[in-house]
Amino acid sequence: MATMNISIPETLKSFVDSRVTSGGFGSHSEYIRALVRNDQQEAAKDALRTLIADGLRSPEGRPWPELQAELAARTAR
Repeated sequence: MATMNISIPETLKSFVDSRVTSGGFGSHSEYIRALVRNDQQEAAKDALRTLIADGLRSPEGRPWPELQAELAARTAR
C-alpha cells in the first residue's frame, strides 16, 4: 500500500480525530480512505449523469429492425 503524508490545520485534525472516534474508524487512514472512496463513487455518479444527459440531448435513434436491415445490406456488398 502506498503512503501519503498530508498537512492540515489543527482545527481540521481535531475534527478528523473526533470523526475517527465517533465514526468507528480504527485509524485516521481508515477515515481518509473512506472519504476518498466516497469521492470516487460521487465522481463515477457524475460521469454517469453526464452520459445520461448527453444521451437525452442526442437525436432520436432509428428502430432496431431498420438498423439490422441496413447492416445486412452493407455486409452483403
